[in-house]
Amino acid sequence: MEIAEFIRILDQEGQSLAAAASGAGPDAKVPTCPDWQVRDLLRHTGTVHRWATSYVAEGRTAPHQGDGLPDLDGGELLDWFRTGHRRLVDTLASAPADLDCWHFLPAASPLTFWARRQAHETAVHRVDAEAARGTAPEAIAAELPPDFAADGIDELLRAFHARPTSRVRTEEPRVLRVRATDADDAVWTVRLSAEPPVTERGGEGDADCEVAGPAALLYLSLWNRLPYPTVSGDASLARLWRERSAVTWN
Repeated sequence: MEIAEFIRILDQEGQSLAAAASGAGPDAKVPTCPDWQVRDLLRHTGTVHRWATSYVAEGRTAPHQGDGLPDLDGGELLDWFRTGHRRLVDTLASAPADLDCWHFLPAASPLTFWARRQAHETAVHRVDAEAARGTAPEAIAAELPPDFAADGIDELLRAFHARPTSRVRTEEPRVLRVRATDADDAVWTVRLSAEPPVTERGGEGDADCEVAGPAALLYLSLWNRLPYPTVSGDASLARLWRERSAVTWN
C-alpha cells in the first residue's frame, strides 16, 4: 500500500474513533479491552499519536518514552485526542520522503513505517471505541478494505511477532497457517518453536492448524478483537495465539 493511503485511513479511522468515543461517553466500558473505559482508550491512543508525531516532526533518531498519559477527562480529553490526531495526520502528510528517524519494525522507509503503524494502531482502537458504543466489531470489519486488513496481518505476523519479545512459542516445532480468503496473495505460514515465530508468505507444505476467513475478520481476530472465522486442524495452536500474542505498550 502507498503511504498516502495509510495516511488517508489513519485520518478516517481517528475521526471515527473520536465520534464513537463521544457517543459512548468516557465512563463506558470497552468490551474488547475489559480493563478499560473509554477515557483509558482515548488517553492511550492519543498518547501514542503524540509519541509517533514527535519522531516524524522532530526527526528523533533514538527511542524515548513520550510524555505519559494526560490528566484530562470528558470534553477536554476528547478535544486533546482530536488535536493530537490531526497533528499526526498533518505531520505525516507533510513529511519528506527521505525522512530519517527512529522506528521499531522493518519498513521500506521511516515514513512508511510510521504511516502504516499509526493507521493500524488507530483502526484497531477505533473498533474498541465502537464496541464501547455498542457496535459489533463485525460491523466495523465490513468497512475495512481487504488489502488494508491483509497488510495489518502481515505487519503483525512478520514484524511484531518476529521480535524477540514475542511470547507465541511452542516446546516442539509446530506450523500455523493464516489464510485470508478475499485478498490476493494473502496466506502466511507461521513456524512456531521455542524461539520467536518465523513467518513467510505462502502456503507451501503441511500445517498443524489453519485459521482462515475474510481478511478484515481475520485481522481483528489476530488482534484478539473477534473470534476466529474458522479453525481447522489442531485448535490448541489457535488458542495459544489467543493467550500469548498480546502486544503491549511499554
